[in-house]
Amino acid sequence: MKTLKVVFAGTPEFAKTHLQELYNSGYNIEAVYTQPDRPAGRGRKQQQSAVKKYAQQQQLAVYQPKSLRDPQIIADINKLNPDILIVVAYGMILPQQVLDIPKLGCINVHASLLPRWRGAAPIQRAIESGDTATGITIMHMDAGLDTGDMLLQESCKIEATDTSETLENKLATIGSKLLCKALLGIENNSILRQSQQNSLATYAHKINKAEANINCNLSALVLSRKLRAFMPRMGLNFMLDNYNIKICEAEALNTDHNHDNGTIIKVDKTGIDIACNQSILRITALQLPGKRQLAIQDILNGNKNLFIVGKKLVISP
Repeated sequence: MKTLKVVFAGTPEFAKTHLQELYNSGYNIEAVYTQPDRPAGRGRKQQQSAVKKYAQQQQLAVYQPKSLRDPQIIADINKLNPDILIVVAYGMILPQQVLDIPKLGCINVHASLLPRWRGAAPIQRAIESGDTATGITIMHMDAGLDTGDMLLQESCKIEATDTSETLENKLATIGSKLLCKALLGIENNSILRQSQQNSLATYAHKINKAEANINCNLSALVLSRKLRAFMPRMGLNFMLDNYNIKICEAEALNTDHNHDNGTIIKVDKTGIDIACNQSILRITALQLPGKRQLAIQDILNGNKNLFIVGKKLVISP
């Protein structure tokens, strides 16, 4: 068992991977903080976070406050007397009163090479922007938004086929190992803090649903990046014959055309070609309302009359 007394705060699967690594490495996890259960899915049933499920399996103490600004919550964390508080995709702001509690401070695992892509959606924005690499930064938290001193960084190549899901999985593996390396350096006082160069900072705004509406006035390359960034949660959406359709896979063709943007210009088993800004987006997999994702060949077997050359896509409401 490691000597550090750890409090962990995180919510999604990405955070669970880090909690699991800490647990398996023998760290003394005094408590786990995660977001409250929330309704999700078609039935809108209350869903537990991935972190909560794992913590309960390991019989760790779990707390789910609606806010960390409650004086009683702050007092409870004080009573835990942690050496360090580790934050991984928690989804809540830590007030200064909480940041000041741990003897060795609060440490955050951020899924980018800071100062690039501070904010809520670093993985998605890196893919969307066409970055060829990203990574993990272990940082010492301060009151700013991902502005604290950096402890360790490790880069990760972004492949042309990466979606936010595949890239997140790679970064979770890197981050969990790097976190343990950072903790060891903190324990033996061998790690140096490095301030961020604020002039190089970019901001990763939270993804909103409206961004998933396809805009064929953009280039096919830009749309294909957006698609990979938003998959699998959102994809790109459009309306056709009153059907709200989700694009799941597509590729950009650097081919010009003389059609109005948004027009279907070719349909066959290889894909559905859509006119975009001086280029063509070839859709290779779709999801129809209430159905599962299918390759275009399978979609066309039962929906030949839906996808007709000359029809125009409409932005989803």
